[in-house]
Amino acid sequence: MAAEIVNQKDGLEEGVIDPAFALHRGGKMAVQATVPVRDKDDLSLAYTPGVAKVCSAIAEQPELVDDYTWKSQVVAVVTDGSAVLGLGDIGPEASLPVMEGKAILFKQFGGVDAVPLALSTKDADEIVDTVARLAPSFGGVNLEDISAPRCFEIEARLKEKLDIPVFHDDQHGTAIVTLAALRNAAKLNGRGLGELRAVISGAGAAGVAIARILVEAGIGDVAVCDRKGVVSRDRDDLTEVKRELAGFTNKGDRTGSLEDALEGADVFIGVSGGTIPEESVAKMAEGSFIFAMANPNPEIHPDIAAKYASVVATGRSDYPNQINNVLAFPGVFAGALQVRATDITEGMKLAAAEALAAVVADELSADRVIPSPFDDRVAPAVTSAVAAAARAEGVARR
Repeated sequence: MAAEIVNQKDGLEEGVIDPAFALHRGGKMAVQATVPVRDKDDLSLAYTPGVAKVCSAIAEQPELVDDYTWKSQVVAVVTDGSAVLGLGDIGPEASLPVMEGKAILFKQFGGVDAVPLALSTKDADEIVDTVARLAPSFGGVNLEDISAPRCFEIEARLKEKLDIPVFHDDQHGTAIVTLAALRNAAKLNGRGLGELRAVISGAGAAGVAIARILVEAGIGDVAVCDRKGVVSRDRDDLTEVKRELAGFTNKGDRTGSLEDALEGADVFIGVSGGTIPEESVAKMAEGSFIFAMANPNPEIHPDIAAKYASVVATGRSDYPNQINNVLAFPGVFAGALQVRATDITEGMKLAAAEALAAVVADELSADRVIPSPFDDRVAPAVTSAVAAAARAEGVARR
């Protein structure tokens, strides 16, 4: 594959340049100075001797680092390359184009600077230790594309160890946007979350986080399914994460397969891939909501889903109601950094989901239960809600 790319000279074939290779040549981001260095006076202020005054002040009052460096405005985007998009375990170097992409989305949609850090280890202890040692340079840490179940342990340990926000976007970004879309789907159909029974296909990072936020938001019931069926208390093959999951989901004590759980369900949320048979979709409750978010192939094709569901969402940009994490993470971090939060709490995530849903609350239709990523109302709304929630929850430092 590599030789083929080199021979094609950035995808050049029959005189046509592949636009993806053309765009990525040289990388998608760069560091840019915010102050001029035009002459010796500028130089003496930006570097020695002027910089020494600032360093000495920070040494005496460490909290000044937030005012006199970029720390409070920059996020580390950290990965080990083990679960990249739909590509899987492709390693740190191959993950960099995605991490650069994440960084420019932070800037474009939230005004937040971000630095990609691809680590050459998959060991949880080494990742935690490395990020902790780098933390003095950053105002927050966005964990990205780290495979489950290690991602749960790594996030939990870093949250405990650090006094800056740590956020695994594959978990919580997906969960925030899913909850926002579901709130609006329910509102559009005159229903409350407490009336709904949901089934989640996938007990990985996204599935666990979605289940948790739906329970926090007051869903009627939610069952999560893995490859062996419903994650239920009676199973003896569950990991620690899944045992915890079984403890706060599936109030109806359902067992059996995903298809069994779908019968009569109000909501399907897919974050696993695979294909759900149409006959199982047909057995869902009338007026159901189907969020089939696997990319590029949704678990239920939108054309089939539309035959049975009142609202259909996917992870794709070429269908209505795209569940896209870019609707959440820029504003979440912008709000947390704005108040120099020490954490991103469950309350802050719920506030983000409510604010995101409210952006299009007066414009609802079956094809518009979630805003477009290019709706310029999104980031300010989420930022403001998260900052207010941080203050209310006592994790804001200003």
